Amino acid sequence: MPIEQSRRAAVSLEETSAFCAQIALILSAGMPLHDGLEALSQTCGGARGGEAYAAVSRRVTEGGLFGEALKESGIFPKYMVEMATIGERTGKLEQVCQSLAAHYRREAQVRSAVKSATAYPLVLMAMMACVIAVLTFKVVPIFEQALGGMGLSVGGGAGALMQLGMGVGKGVMVAVGLAAVLILVSAVLLRTRFRSQALRALSRLFPPLKKLGERIFAARFASVMAMMLRSGFPIEEALQMTPAIIGDEAVRQRVEAVGRDVAEGLSFADALERCALFDGLSMRVIRTGCVAGQADISLAQVADRYEEEVDEGISRLVSIIEPTLVALLSIVIGAILLSVMLPMAGIISSIV
Repeated sequence: MPIEQSRRAAVSLEETSAFCAQIALILSAGMPLHDGLEALSQTCGGARGGEAYAAVSRRVTEGGLFGEALKESGIFPKYMVEMATIGERTGKLEQVCQSLAAHYRREAQVRSAVKSATAYPLVLMAMMACVIAVLTFKVVPIFEQALGGMGLSVGGGAGALMQLGMGVGKGVMVAVGLAAVLILVSAVLLRTRFRSQALRALSRLFPPLKKLGERIFAARFASVMAMMLRSGFPIEEALQMTPAIIGDEAVRQRVEAVGRDVAEGLSFADALERCALFDGLSMRVIRTGCVAGQADISLAQVADRYEEEVDEGISRLVSIIEPTLVALLSIVIGAILLSVMLPMAGIISSIV
């Protein structure tokens, strides 16, 4: 029986990776899955998600499928659930769990690297915004009041400098505030059911993310198709199951179009070329494999190449995050200097 919605708590990426690795270990040892799950639920009884682990164990012990039990628990990622279901049907659950363990371990490392690269510059930018606010709304007005008490006024060029500096300060605060709101909203949406829509919006703002996302889903498609063809599934049936693992709606529609084209009599290679999911080099590899009767091998090769490209692309993106934020921070600091120095220069000019 599914766990009540109010009691569900999604496990972290690290916990998901560890769970998949433990399942792979259980299967590689030749231990029945229901016995292994029971032992796992006992060891994780006090941990977060322990009750869900117990529910998965009970469901499998009662004769249910592992993939269905994961889905009913409500705490595991959809991609993991769909892959486990496919792994059961193909008899490759151990290999699938090993792959999932590596996938979520790598995703956790990437998320940690992104947090490390962005945390310090963002905190420093927020502190600088606070400094600007204090200078603009507290310090400069005090100087103006002091000048007024001495019978002096800030006018002409001095007043213009002061107004320009205060305008720069306010502009920086607005920009920093908008950036903070955008980051906060994005972070919240990525943890909700609107994750795919948020990623789609971010990919429109940052084109490299869109290309990287397409590579990820293409690699998933090729990897699953290779596994299913290797297990003896007909291409038509494999194409009916693979759209479930695609998290992007646009890419899923292209994969479904491949299935329709094959059902209408088009060859698998021609259908793939029509959907434009793979680049020219990959299509030549796949077409050669299909002609040689080794489509599963060629798809596995393409999946490996795309996964390597994805890893390299993610590493590049992470590596440029901190320099980009530092450059933006330098602009903020320059604006702070203007917002402080221009009013001060105006006040000094009025005194002299």
